[in-house]
Amino acid sequence: MSRRKGFTLIELLVVIAIIAVLIALLLPAVQAAREAARRAQCVNNLKQICLAAHNYLSATDRIPLGDHYPAGTNETAASSGITGNGGDRYSYGWTLMILPYLEQTPVYNAYNTVCGFRDPGGGGPSINTTVLYNQLACYLCPSDNATGRPQPPYGALNYVGNVGGPGALQTFSGVIISPYWGNTTQAPSTNCIGLAAIIDGTSNTAMFSERLMGVTNNPTVTVGQKDYAKRSIFQLSIAGTINGNDMTGTMNVLNACKSLPASTTSISSYRSGQIWTIGHPWATIWNRYFHFGPPNMHSCDTNPSTFAGLGGGQGVVPPTSNHPGGVNVGMCDGSVKFIKDSVSNQAWWALGTRGGGEVISADSF
Repeated sequence: MSRRKGFTLIELLVVIAIIAVLIALLLPAVQAAREAARRAQCVNNLKQICLAAHNYLSATDRIPLGDHYPAGTNETAASSGITGNGGDRYSYGWTLMILPYLEQTPVYNAYNTVCGFRDPGGGGPSINTTVLYNQLACYLCPSDNATGRPQPPYGALNYVGNVGGPGALQTFSGVIISPYWGNTTQAPSTNCIGLAAIIDGTSNTAMFSERLMGVTNNPTVTVGQKDYAKRSIFQLSIAGTINGNDMTGTMNVLNACKSLPASTTSISSYRSGQIWTIGHPWATIWNRYFHFGPPNMHSCDTNPSTFAGLGGGQGVVPPTSNHPGGVNVGMCDGSVKFIKDSVSNQAWWALGTRGGGEVISADSF
């Protein structure tokens, strides 16, 4: 009698099932390894940005500003023949100023700081497009799985500067601040700060973190769409204050933002990190963030807002990421720490202020 060759159907099914089980076991491990690599690259990006800011500090004796308003706006560019309706008051920010210390000197030299940014939709010609359209890899987190730029063809931004703790308590209490403190005629150097201003300690004060970029074409999303909600900003029906030093009102804003119904739709006008070079005193969502809401919470603007739809000076604009459980934060001493979503308000707010006098322990964040 000849011997049977090959497999029976049952044997084949068993082999397939074993292979499927092995794949199911290995796939999460592979995905975890890939995320670990992406997170390591994100940490490296933040470390390089922090070091570049320190080199800028060594050269200029000041920490890079979040914006240089009113420099580079259409108001100061009138002599160059650029005119408009006065609405495009978007200056350049810290992302541009530290470029020479990120080995991006040619990009920095190509930018016209007199003209700054001019949105062709605002009634004027496009300028600085060579730089504006350029996408720098060092400003992108590899874990952000966005399928496109928030506002093509402009380059996007994933890393944001710490503007401070809740602006409702004290505005610009962080380190990546603005020269504009209520006076539009101030020179960009008026409110610059150095390391001496960080009296809370450089290891206890945040400098930069990360935020997921906005969605291409900025569709309206809801709070319930968690992944998209982290990329968007939502309008609150309650008013916020600036420099109010009012803890009750501050907590009212935070709790209102946290408790927005899942069906609440986002503001569709502006996108996080939509143009990597620009900055504005009250346009927090573009290149800065608040230590107000916890990491990975959606952003909220108050009503009435100083600058509606962009976070203003009293909004809730936290850092966000796709790293499981938290965000990377670059500290003023150049270190990078992973801050969990569950961090307490007290510790999170304290990390945002440069001179609040708070006492926090390393195991609280």
